[in-house]
Amino acid sequence: MHGFGTVEREPDEPLFHAPWEGRVLAMMGFLLARGIANIDAFRHGIERMPPRAYLANPYYGRWLTAIEGLVREAEANGRLAPVDAPYRGFFRDVAGAPRFRTGDAVAARNLHPAGHTRLPRYVRGRRGTVVRRHPACVFPDTHAHGRGESPQHLYAVRFASSELFGPDAEPNASVTVDLFESYLDAP
Repeated sequence: MHGFGTVEREPDEPLFHAPWEGRVLAMMGFLLARGIANIDAFRHGIERMPPRAYLANPYYGRWLTAIEGLVREAEANGRLAPVDAPYRGFFRDVAGAPRFRTGDAVAARNLHPAGHTRLPRYVRGRRGTVVRRHPACVFPDTHAHGRGESPQHLYAVRFASSELFGPDAEPNASVTVDLFESYLDAP
């Protein structure tokens, strides 16, 4: 994030800095495996944190805050009972053919949805090239809000750094972002 300085890297950084961090990871895995929560609602829980709380918490502290919100919501909606459905992952079948192919020029739509989205602000309105088509996946924008899985085709789109960051960008560099079909238009 701009204005917060360089990200400091720890040589030989441990997986967890304290035992409680591992327990938080285990809690999240339990909630996902039991179908009590989904990854998109979890991400949205972190995004809804007040800025001061977000910045004051370490990485797994943010996770714990999101987990607390998910458990409160699940409890209020009677979803804490065990679920027998197996975990299915995120890949889904989609009836329609993919709109784009590898090599196609695309433009990320300049959308500003309320709530959770996986469309980064820095690519909105920018042109790129499809470099890979992934299997269709659950659409996070609806899944995070309990409005269904709404699976869509998913593409890896490469953007030239100069397209994203202007003339001061590193020459010949690029950024590749996975984007759902509804985020894209033909330029």
